[in-house]
Amino acid sequence: MPTQMLIYERATPITVARHKDSSVKTGTDYGFAAKINAMPLMATEFASAAKEFTVVFAGTEDKVMPTVILGARNDENLFVDADGSWAAKYRPAFLRQYPFVFAGRDGSDTLTLCLDEEYGGVNTDGRGERLFDAEGNRTAYLNTMLDFAQKYQGHFRRTEAFCAQLKALDLLEPMQAKFQLGDGSVVQLGGFQAISRDKLKALDGDALKALAQTDELELIYIHLQSMQNLDKLIARLQERGNISGTPQAMDGSASEAQETEIAYS
Repeated sequence: MPTQMLIYERATPITVARHKDSSVKTGTDYGFAAKINAMPLMATEFASAAKEFTVVFAGTEDKVMPTVILGARNDENLFVDADGSWAAKYRPAFLRQYPFVFAGRDGSDTLTLCLDEEYGGVNTDGRGERLFDAEGNRTAYLNTMLDFAQKYQGHFRRTEAFCAQLKALDLLEPMQAKFQLGDGSVVQLGGFQAISRDKLKALDGDALKALAQTDELELIYIHLQSMQNLDKLIARLQERGNISGTPQAMDGSASEAQETEIAYS
């Protein structure tokens, strides 16, 4: 994931002058997300997402954010099928707000609601939901998406605070996962972090109490439990490649591994 914009190709500020005649037609085709192997996740989504996805942390040395792993190889999303359908019950909020997004300019705290004009559902033919009425007023649809984006931004800030707390307590450590498929090939996932159980156990009572009081301790255990979903992800990769046999988790180094970086920066 090269940038936080990910699936957004041309996010343009929404204005009456530019979008008075614009409509957005959404559907069940998620082909626009077919080439991302990870997606940001808000803390409020952990419980729902962890039922199907592996939740990890990715980013830079200074800042990390929760991320769901969607693929075991670069440029491949195992949860988007060939027909563009979403192959999971839960859809992360990042996906649900598309093609809208709040964006700001460098050095400014002001955020503006933007629209990815490259999204195939954006049109001036009246298909789907209009953004403005004949008088240039925001439609109920646009107001709904604005409200969703505002709430998403609020969850984003709270998630940032949660991750800052994890870093302050030094609970995160680099992780990698390596699996051998039934055909003998090896895939390796890296570039992400997970919470260290040993470091968590070493926290003093006051720190654990503070985490419990803010429900952050629950989030930590949900994250740790979700790591078991890596096996399901690799099984999905094997099914897509029509590879027989049971994939095996591996320790140590292996030659000719297909290395995949899970990043959020």
